[in-house]
Amino acid sequence: MRIAVVGPGGLGGRYAALLALAGEEVSVIARGSHLQAIRERGLVLRHLDDEIARVEVAATNEPGDVGPVDLVLFCVKTYDLEIAAERARPLIGDSTTVLPIQNGVTSGEQLGQILGEKAVIGGTTYADGNVVEPGVVSFGHSKAPLIFGELAGGENERNRRIKQTFDQAELESELSKTMPLVVWEKFVVVCATSAVLAILRLPLGYVFSVPECGELLLGVMEEVEALAHAKGIGLEHGVARRRFEYLKENAAPSMRSSQLNDILNGRRLELEALSGTAVRLGEELGVPTPMCRFCYAALKPYVDGAPEALG
Repeated sequence: MRIAVVGPGGLGGRYAALLALAGEEVSVIARGSHLQAIRERGLVLRHLDDEIARVEVAATNEPGDVGPVDLVLFCVKTYDLEIAAERARPLIGDSTTVLPIQNGVTSGEQLGQILGEKAVIGGTTYADGNVVEPGVVSFGHSKAPLIFGELAGGENERNRRIKQTFDQAELESELSKTMPLVVWEKFVVVCATSAVLAILRLPLGYVFSVPECGELLLGVMEEVEALAHAKGIGLEHGVARRRFEYLKENAAPSMRSSQLNDILNGRRLELEALSGTAVRLGEELGVPTPMCRFCYAALKPYVDGAPEALG
């Protein structure tokens, strides 16, 4: 397959490296020092601190240099999605599939409006990954599959072909026939963990060690579950409580959300795609979301990076 990865960061870079190692024709759409390093030294993939691969991939900041491809993996941050999608138009042909891998529940709809609903499917993952230096991406948890499928549910031949490509690249994946449920179940979790950990400036273990913090986390999860029910998504009732208990029993105490890492490093936040979306949906659907609104208000001053100190 001809594959383009838009945003070869911690996740996109990992997938680009694995697919290139398997012999697929991979191009990455990058920018700045990351792009320059990939051009000069290749794309380096690490598992924690151990280098496991260095691959040569076509790297550019101009999608027009690549042209139409079979598959586009969209891995940019949600706040860059609209601009990146407009620039990605040259990658789209009559048979191109666009697979977004972002936080939140609105990426598929946004991409469909720009690149065509026919092209866009759904995707999500709990996998981690970071750009540790320009041209070098690192991951820790290896048992978190890329879950993908049709936004309306079901499956078809194009998805089975993508699954076969991922399998050949040893890119762990799952083809889902119930993608809306998968995306919303993750939203229940990530909308809460991303916000609460960023507000606390602490990893997950501290949330469960302080009962009041655990109540906040569960409260946000239950509000997002209520939004899903109001939209008719079809999530099982009580999924928030079950996912909360699962995290409490199984998640590493050192687990950090990407939004926690972003706020500690003074970077922009994906706040609008997470807490902001929950608040807006609550207003549209008539569902109270006071805890989501608190999280949104507490983090809003940091949405564009660390604010200047007063005085």
